[in-house]
Amino acid sequence: MTAAVLAKLLGLVLTVALGYVAARQRWLGQPHEGDPARLLSNAAFYLFVPALLVRTTVRLDLVNMPWRTVAAFFVPVMLVLLGVYAVARWRGSVGGAAAPAVRAITATFGNSVQVGIPLAAAIFGESGLAIHIALVSLHALLLLSVLTALVELDLARERHAQGQGAALRHTLLLTARNTIIHPVVLPVLVGLLWNLSGLGLPPVLDDALATLSAAVVPLCLVLIGVNLENYGLRGHIRGALNGSLLKLLVLPAGVLLIGRYAFGITGLPLAVIVMMASLPVGSNALIFAERYDSLQPETTATIVVSTVAFAVTSTLWLAVLAAMGAMGSSPG
Repeated sequence: MTAAVLAKLLGLVLTVALGYVAARQRWLGQPHEGDPARLLSNAAFYLFVPALLVRTTVRLDLVNMPWRTVAAFFVPVMLVLLGVYAVARWRGSVGGAAAPAVRAITATFGNSVQVGIPLAAAIFGESGLAIHIALVSLHALLLLSVLTALVELDLARERHAQGQGAALRHTLLLTARNTIIHPVVLPVLVGLLWNLSGLGLPPVLDDALATLSAAVVPLCLVLIGVNLENYGLRGHIRGALNGSLLKLLVLPAGVLLIGRYAFGITGLPLAVIVMMASLPVGSNALIFAERYDSLQPETTATIVVSTVAFAVTSTLWLAVLAAMGAMGSSPG
C-alpha cells in the first residue's frame, strides 16, 4: 500500500465521516422534513450520474481501446455478477425483487476512480494508468446497464406474479421501456450515438456536463455517511463480510485466472486488471440500492468494511502478482 493510496483511502473515510456528522446533527434536515438519503440519491441518480455517463460515453476512444485486455477483465466480472445474481435469486433473500441485482452490484462494482486511479498511477505509472482508464471508461456503462436490465425484469416478474401486470406481451414491452427510458441506460445510448456521429461535444455542453459529473463522487460519499448514521453497522456485519469477501478476493481471483489462462494476458496488463478487480466496493452500489429501495444498510456496511479491508487485501494481491512476475511491462 503506497502512501498516496493510503492518503486517498483516509480522504474517503473523512468525507464519509462528514456525511455521518451532517446527518447526526440534522444539517440536511429534520426527519419530518423528508428523507435526506432519498433526496441525495435521487439527485445523484437522475442528474449527476446521467451527466457523467453521457460525457464518458461521448469521449470514449472506441478505435484505440485495448479490447483483449478489456475482455479479459469484463468477462470474468460479468460471470461473477451473473453468478451472484443467480444464487441470490435461487436462495431468495430479504430486500424484495431487487435484492439479487443489488447483491450482484455490491460483489462486482469497484471504486475505480477515487481509489483505483491513484493506485494505478502510484504502482504502475503512466502505461498502467492508461489501461486502467480504458477499463474505467466502460466500467459503469457495462455493469449498470446489465444490472438495470436484470432488476427491471425482476420487478416486472413481481408485478406479474402479484396480478398487477397485464398480458405477458404488455409486461415485456413495459420492461423494455423501463430499461431503456432509464437514468442509467438512456444516457449511455445517447452518448454512444453521439460518439458514433463523430460530432464531439460543444465546449459549453462539455463544461456543463463536467460540472455536473464532478458532484458524483462527493455526493455519493456523503450519502454513505448519511446511511451509516441511519442504519449503523450492527446487524449487517455478516452480509458486509460476505460481500467484501466476494469483491476483494473472489472477483480478483477470477480475473487473474481467466485473464491469464483464457485470454493469455501477462505482465503489466494482467497486474492492472487484477488490481482493478480487487478494489473496494464503489459508492454507485449504494446509489443503485437506494434507487430500488433494497438492502441499503447492508450495502452501506459492505462499502465501509471493504474500504477498510482493502488496505490489507491490496498488499496480498500485489504480492501474488509479483510472485507471478506480472509487475513488469510485457504486453498483453
